[in-house]
Amino acid sequence: MVRVAVATLWSTPDAVRPIDSCALGRTADIPSWVASMSAEQQIGDGVLSQLLLGERVRVDEVRDDGWAQVVALQQPGARDTRGYPGWIPTEQLLLAGETPARDDTTLVVDATSTDLRATPGGPVVLANVMIGTLLVPLGELVDGWWPVGAGDGLMWVAAADVTTVGQPAAALDVASRLRGVPYVWGGLSAYGIDCSGLVHLSWRRCGVVLPRDAADQAEATESVGLGSERPGDLYFFARPGRRIHHVGIVTGNRRMLHACYTQRRVVEEPLPEAREATLVAAHRVAG
Repeated sequence: MVRVAVATLWSTPDAVRPIDSCALGRTADIPSWVASMSAEQQIGDGVLSQLLLGERVRVDEVRDDGWAQVVALQQPGARDTRGYPGWIPTEQLLLAGETPARDDTTLVVDATSTDLRATPGGPVVLANVMIGTLLVPLGELVDGWWPVGAGDGLMWVAAADVTTVGQPAAALDVASRLRGVPYVWGGLSAYGIDCSGLVHLSWRRCGVVLPRDAADQAEATESVGLGSERPGDLYFFARPGRRIHHVGIVTGNRRMLHACYTQRRVVEEPLPEAREATLVAAHRVAG
């Protein structure tokens, strides 16, 4: 499983650029990584997705150069029936023999991001833990802090930043908190995200596992007639004869919240003319 706050899933270790060093290693400083890149560098095709702290993976290969070929089991997709495949630095993972025993997860991060600490209110051990991250409580609440198991053992999280798994949350409300976040191809965090990542992460916070890519999200959701969509539904876009390439969350009649490639950030807006021309479907997430 993942031992860092956010681990980046790469197409191949050879795709890593010098500017990507902040995203590697045990620190995996995603805010600094995103801030260091130009808008063009934020859309490099070497990044496939990202994984959150505690996310489970299937390890297919561990190489001597410090890289592991894995499948992200909680990110369904057509690339692999088991989950989303790619490469992660081995030091960002707890391998099977290292993974501590854990009970059923009952907490989820509800703050956009939070820090895990060594003691209640004490030094930060793991910063920038993302919304939607699942944590294991290891004891009773102490002065507004939960003891949790995550990554490398016991840490403490502010009770105000988490909630009980199953607590109702509207995915559109979750996504709205990410307005203004930079567009990063393959991103899945409050520091950089892409269109399908915004949908995947927002529903994950609500306890719903959707595929990682837009075309697969369309396959996993229910079609509704254009004109009968409602806030919280999904708009899908494709060019003639091509696969779906974009997804947004409906906020009103021909309005959506989405991670916009052209504006390079998460925005809420009426559908521009170019989007109207490629709008192919509206879908609803079951349940």
